[in-house]
Amino acid sequence: MIVTVTANPAYDVTYEMSDLVVGGVHRVREVHQQVGGKGINVARVLQGLGESTVAVVLGDKAFGEEARAQGLDLDLVEGLPAVRRTVVLHTADGTTTSLWEPGEPATRSAVDQLRARVSARMPDTTGLVVSGSLPPGVCDDLPARLAEQAVAAGVPVIVDVDDEALRVASKVTGVVLVPNADELSRLTGSRLPGVAEVLVAARTCVDDGAAAVVATRGEDGLLAVTPECAWLARLDAPLAGNPTGAGDATVAGVIRGLAAARSWPDLLRDAVALSAAAVLAPKAGCVDSGVYRELLHRVTVDEVEMSGRTP
Repeated sequence: MIVTVTANPAYDVTYEMSDLVVGGVHRVREVHQQVGGKGINVARVLQGLGESTVAVVLGDKAFGEEARAQGLDLDLVEGLPAVRRTVVLHTADGTTTSLWEPGEPATRSAVDQLRARVSARMPDTTGLVVSGSLPPGVCDDLPARLAEQAVAAGVPVIVDVDDEALRVASKVTGVVLVPNADELSRLTGSRLPGVAEVLVAARTCVDDGAAAVVATRGEDGLLAVTPECAWLARLDAPLAGNPTGAGDATVAGVIRGLAAARSWPDLLRDAVALSAAAVLAPKAGCVDSGVYRELLHRVTVDEVEMSGRTP
């Protein structure tokens, strides 16, 4: 079973709009709302693919009830006084504007209980994903501590976080990191205008002990670096749509492949196709299986020389 961890979930609200003018009044064409948070989005993609998955979540009773009503297999730790909202404004020209609430503080006992729930599931876990922001007041080392549990148990683990939490997690030997270009840039203090620079930055993390770095680069695809090799995986042409949740679909593809011990080229092809299918979906964490299968044939995976040049 693949386990995802979401310490700061959200109600994801997407507004479909014709345009966005600061200071203006807007009529919203469509509204999509669902329970979310990065780990929940990953779990939703995996469940849609038929994978045995459970989402361990820090939240409140109402959030848990709504998540289960939406068909999610949830292990809820009731430790937040309320759950935040994330609002995405998606306009007709393809522009996406996002507004993230910070969330409510969590108690120390709730965080301890979250760690205990994950630990209790470890014997039956084939892959662990820890992703998303942390509630105010929660120590930045929580994702790292959960990753250490997984590594000690021989379980593949992905950490998809940012800022100080990412810096701490990047020091865990054996962890797989899935940052976007901005997150990797902040982590390494490097400008990353192209493949060569991303490769060097990712290589730094691998040299520090990470099992792999999968850098997400939007419509330019994924660059994956391990101690042995590097690969560039991308779609044959960019797609127009809503990119919210595409990174979570990428994580779903990577952890699915790691849990099944698939080769890196195979799992990267899967991850790119899932990410692209998510761009075409109206809500985060939703992937049309037919679209995903069609896109698989449009993904190329090339080995990259450590100098940053593709053969």
